[in-house]
Amino acid sequence: MARLHTDCNQISGRHRRTIYNDTLVSNRSLNNRLLQSQSLVRATVAALERIDIIQLPYITALTAVSAIRLYAIDYAIIAVFFAVVIGIGIVASRSAGESSAEFFLGGRGMPWWLLGISMVACTFSADTPNLVTGMVRENGVSKNWAWWAFLITGMVTVFIYAKLWRRSHVMTDLEFYELRYGGKPASFLRGFRSIYLGVFFNILIMASVTLAVIKYGSLMFGIEKWECVLYGSLGVVIYATLGGLKGCIWADFFQYGIAMFGAVYAAVVSLGEAAKSAAERAVEDGTIASDQVAEFTSNYSMADLLKEANVADKIQILPDFSDPSQWVPLLFIPVAVQWWSVWYPGAEPGGGGYIAQRMLAAKDEKNAIGATLLFNFAHYALRPWPWIVVALASLVCFPGLADIQSAFPHVNESVIAQDIAYPAMISKLKPGFLGIVIASIIAAYMSTIGTHLNWGSSYVVNDFYKRFIRPDATEKDLVLKGRISTVTLMVFAGCLSLVLTSATEAFNILLLSGAGSGAIYLLRWFWWRINAWSEIFAMVVSAIFAFWLVLFVDDSATTWGPIDGFTGKLLISVAATTVAWLVGTFVTKPESNATLRSFFRRCHPGGPGWAKVVAEARADGDMIDEKIHGQAWEMPVQILCVFLGCVAIYCSLFTIGGIVYGKTVQATVLGVIALVSTFCLFKLFGRLRTE
Repeated sequence: MARLHTDCNQISGRHRRTIYNDTLVSNRSLNNRLLQSQSLVRATVAALERIDIIQLPYITALTAVSAIRLYAIDYAIIAVFFAVVIGIGIVASRSAGESSAEFFLGGRGMPWWLLGISMVACTFSADTPNLVTGMVRENGVSKNWAWWAFLITGMVTVFIYAKLWRRSHVMTDLEFYELRYGGKPASFLRGFRSIYLGVFFNILIMASVTLAVIKYGSLMFGIEKWECVLYGSLGVVIYATLGGLKGCIWADFFQYGIAMFGAVYAAVVSLGEAAKSAAERAVEDGTIASDQVAEFTSNYSMADLLKEANVADKIQILPDFSDPSQWVPLLFIPVAVQWWSVWYPGAEPGGGGYIAQRMLAAKDEKNAIGATLLFNFAHYALRPWPWIVVALASLVCFPGLADIQSAFPHVNESVIAQDIAYPAMISKLKPGFLGIVIASIIAAYMSTIGTHLNWGSSYVVNDFYKRFIRPDATEKDLVLKGRISTVTLMVFAGCLSLVLTSATEAFNILLLSGAGSGAIYLLRWFWWRINAWSEIFAMVVSAIFAFWLVLFVDDSATTWGPIDGFTGKLLISVAATTVAWLVGTFVTKPESNATLRSFFRRCHPGGPGWAKVVAEARADGDMIDEKIHGQAWEMPVQILCVFLGCVAIYCSLFTIGGIVYGKTVQATVLGVIALVSTFCLFKLFGRLRTE
């Protein structure tokens, strides 16, 4: 789920709600104790000659899904994986304990490539492949626009806000409140959100992610829920507690490589499994003779997969523009409204949360920009296609839910959902490679949890403990409290995951509670009139509307034409919250001159929104714009970079899709456009000022 919360954090209307519900329904079923597995393992001795490996004992895990054999080599691979990530934490602990800046920001000296991979890894959860698989099986490849549409948010962060975050030199994005605003309202915002986001919200997110691990563990290994939580969290708690952010980032780098290799290999194997299923069906239909199966499967290609009856109507990359119910919520609402109006941790307009944490950890502004650019390219263009291939292949192996139920008869009907096709497909992997793919799933979980642990701990320590409890705390004390809070957050998240049955309403409320406030996070950098009360008004009004709309208003009352009920609620909340914070801004006093000038002097965002403050400061002899005086405002160039970045990444996405689909001409043309756009982008990028 939680990459759910990073991959689909701002998904509109029915599509977003469906994604959450699809995942939550399957997770919820785990808590009904309908999957009482057989014994965890049954030791037996056998030979591995058939895979050309020396004789080793293997262990058969009797599960509720199927008898999935894990050989000694699989366990060895998983053990080595755990050893490496724990080793990373031990090595990183040498510097992580020196100061809070080392523990929470890696000493502010991290390179772009490492931070970029870490950003991708921390938005890659154990349930993300399940999520994409469920979307493709249910509504086709085009349903991925539910999150692909938010590339514009990422590009705005890359070229406009990344360098500003790094320039602010704060420890967390919550510390920014007392840089940009002043007085008690700013202190309240920082303190309240440190507990709300760092503790309560963070624990709910981690508990939801852990539910995915419980699902994998219960289905594939037949182990109890508490065992899933213990085994899944032990390694990540060790390296996150010892190594801090640096340990998490290096572990992310290693884990992302494992995760992507596992995803690509799973896609390759899935194509072979689809060939076997197609051959079996062809023999049954009399299309081929039984002695032609080997030839049929060896010649089976991606082109053949795309022609399968169950697959052909699922492969369209773009939504159906003749059907407003498809393109309006998937493309129009996200592009016209959501990217700038909706706030959600991990995909805040203008950056924030753990993405901002990594920008703040960069060695300089260029590295902050490079990291977020790499993240968006890998996140949108590279990562989805292996999962999409598995999803399409699963439609041949398991055309419907009844086929999954038939293949895995021990699974209760309440558990069977479209997203379960992904673990069903990877259960077909061979020894050794099965261990790698299982390690990749564990890696995806760890990267997410490690990120949330360090991020939440930074809020608790820097924005609550140090700010309000012990302002004079030593660096060693802050690091110690960071490690204690890391373990504590994981304990509470693990406990909640054991009892969490349905978080649908809670997530809908959280999603709507950020509707309408996104514009503040974009404008506060460039308009002096935004004050702390603007954010307080937005926070209060959006929360009120969120509770009212989710708990007391039926979806049918907010359904208008192609606008489904949840999207209608979102638009209502956006409108009400926007009006509220604008009114609140103008009925309250602006921030003091001292606060505004201090902020501009450090971040110097420039632009007409600060003209009044700069003019008054210069009249007083305070040259707050000394670093940018006489220089043209960069915003027009930055907006052009945003446009070129979107073109380059979308064309890269479609190019890879063209290669997968065997559309050579399309892939070539789009690839050329992507290259030209990238060339122009880097030419323009050189014109941007960085420090």
